[in-house]
Amino acid sequence: MHVGIIMDGNGRWAQQRGLIRTQGHLEGLKAAKRIVKAASDMGLQYLTLYAFSTENWKRAAEETGFIMGLVKQYLRGEMNFYRQNHIRIRHAGDAAGLPPDIAAEIATAAADTKEFSGMQVILALNYGGRDELVRAVRRLAGQGHDMAAVAEEDIAACMDNPDVPDPDLIVRSAGEYRMSNFLLWEGAYAELYVSAKFWPDWTGEDLAGAIDAYRNRSRRFGGIAANGG
Repeated sequence: MHVGIIMDGNGRWAQQRGLIRTQGHLEGLKAAKRIVKAASDMGLQYLTLYAFSTENWKRAAEETGFIMGLVKQYLRGEMNFYRQNHIRIRHAGDAAGLPPDIAAEIATAAADTKEFSGMQVILALNYGGRDELVRAVRRLAGQGHDMAAVAEEDIAACMDNPDVPDPDLIVRSAGEYRMSNFLLWEGAYAELYVSAKFWPDWTGEDLAGAIDAYRNRSRRFGGIAANGG
């Protein structure tokens, strides 16, 4: 099973408590660690975390710098955890648009965990669904592909992680009902689950609740269910 999570509400969580926004991001990182552990224990195969979008660069430099620092801290400080749980780290997004030290940390974590056979955690960092599609088309064109004959499978093969199956479930915290440019191609038929909880308050029980809700859905992929619904 592949679950994608739009981790929303860090700033609002902090503001409600009279804290600065960066404190919310710090607590959001702690929540991400809890969810990764819970997902691994549940036996999920793939978990994509929307950590930083291509649009998030519009925020104040102090906030974006703090988030990048948290990512670096997480990648560097959790290697023993990855090893113990056989977790493989991967990246989705435009690495060329990241600060060089962050891009290097991601590349190192991906290389060091490449052979791990447990859950795969895909960090969507400097990621945008539209940007991914643009880069995929550019890859196709660079391969000399006949653009008049492009098929879906050609585009899919040029996405950031073409071997990763499409998400079954996309979860969003903090009560917002929008995709925010997340996995637009891959999530075409994903089930959606929205929680009112801000991301820093999330626990493994919240993830389990989202997955339970998913299992009660009827997935038709544009067809008709067996009961005619």
